[in-house]
Amino acid sequence: MGPYLLRRFMIMIPTLFAISIASFVLIQLPPGDYVTTLIAQYSAQGDQLDAARIQALEQRYGIGEPMIVQYWKWISGILFHLDFGESFAWGKPVSELLAERLPLTIAMSIGTLLFIWAVSFPIGIYSALRQYSVGDYVFTLIGFIGLATPNFLIALVLMYLGMQYFGTGAGGLLSPEWQGAPWNLGKLLDLLGHLWVPLLVWGTAGTAGMIRILRSNLLDEIRKPYVTAARARGVSETKLTLKYPLRVALNPFFSTIGWVLASLIAADAIVSKVLNLPTMGPLLLDSLKSQDMYLAGSIILISATLTVIGTLISDLLLGWLDPRVRLGAR
Repeated sequence: MGPYLLRRFMIMIPTLFAISIASFVLIQLPPGDYVTTLIAQYSAQGDQLDAARIQALEQRYGIGEPMIVQYWKWISGILFHLDFGESFAWGKPVSELLAERLPLTIAMSIGTLLFIWAVSFPIGIYSALRQYSVGDYVFTLIGFIGLATPNFLIALVLMYLGMQYFGTGAGGLLSPEWQGAPWNLGKLLDLLGHLWVPLLVWGTAGTAGMIRILRSNLLDEIRKPYVTAARARGVSETKLTLKYPLRVALNPFFSTIGWVLASLIAADAIVSKVLNLPTMGPLLLDSLKSQDMYLAGSIILISATLTVIGTLISDLLLGWLDPRVRLGAR
């Protein structure tokens, strides 16, 4: 396991370096820059930016310098000082904006992952062991509906039902009376009362897909010759299913950690907008629209880093669960 772990760490370093370059280049590709966007906004309002202020902004943020110079200023600040730069639009350090939203985003990602596992694990096993039963058809139908329905539409439906029948909105994570209040048991319970909505919305498609994957993998395993031979030797069905076929079929559960940890940052920005959630998705969307390059680049870099870290965790768990993964190189 040691050589396998070392090999995975060695792959991570150049991967993150390449991702940082790609992130910075991508946000520089659209024509114009933050100053150009700001001038256009003032012009739309009938105002004009002072030439001295434009020059000051360009000097402050290094706009107009070669891209490689701007990249080195940005990445060296992150590596040596944990300085992600200054947000143009917000007028504050990017690190402060990340500190406000990143912990909640990661917590929501982990909560969504646990929700997907808790729901799809028993349903996937039941559907595989009771193939073509009434329950299997019902769960299959629900799964297809979950895969076909956009997450933002589910969020809108839940918000409508909450306002129509319960007199409360499903958006946000706290009720208006708890906004700005110190943390106590009441505020924690109010948070938990709102938290199930985004978890349900984000977990719907992932749960539906995971049920189908687990069902398919388990059906494939229980039909293999080693299972037939074990059944002929009189091994009980429970032990026969849980000891080997289920262990192999669980590989997708661990291999999805990589994309789940980062999926909420960019993939569900629209859902966060609809539900008014203070996560990283809306922040990334706004930064891309305003060409706030340091903020957008930092969020993209962190999202990619979480994906790489999640993939590493997935590989380690798969190596522990399935010896064929960690011994494959031999």
